[in-house]
Amino acid sequence: MSRRTPSERDHRKDPRDVVLAPVVSEKSYGLIDEGKYTFLVDPRSNKTEIKLAVEKIFSVKVDSINTINRAGKRKRTKFGWGQRKNTKRAIVTLKDGTIDIFGGPLS
Repeated sequence: MSRRTPSERDHRKDPRDVVLAPVVSEKSYGLIDEGKYTFLVDPRSNKTEIKLAVEKIFSVKVDSINTINRAGKRKRTKFGWGQRKNTKRAIVTLKDGTIDIFGGPLS
């Protein structure tokens, strides 16, 4: 039985695999004024991983994280019943700074 090296045990997720996309909705825009940003995240990630990923990607300090597990809706299709995938969202409150969620070049 072989032992794992420290690098194999200390496997960390890539930040872009944890934070998938920003949520673009009226409600999430309203929260931006309060310094809260909403992201779709990997359903297997925890609050600590989300915090580290947001801090690394956007170079900001995170104050708190609230997570929401959303069950996929059951939808009627041409072929019977289907199901949308389950998602997890994270509402990130920043200590200071802002995040440009659109990230495109200024024109």
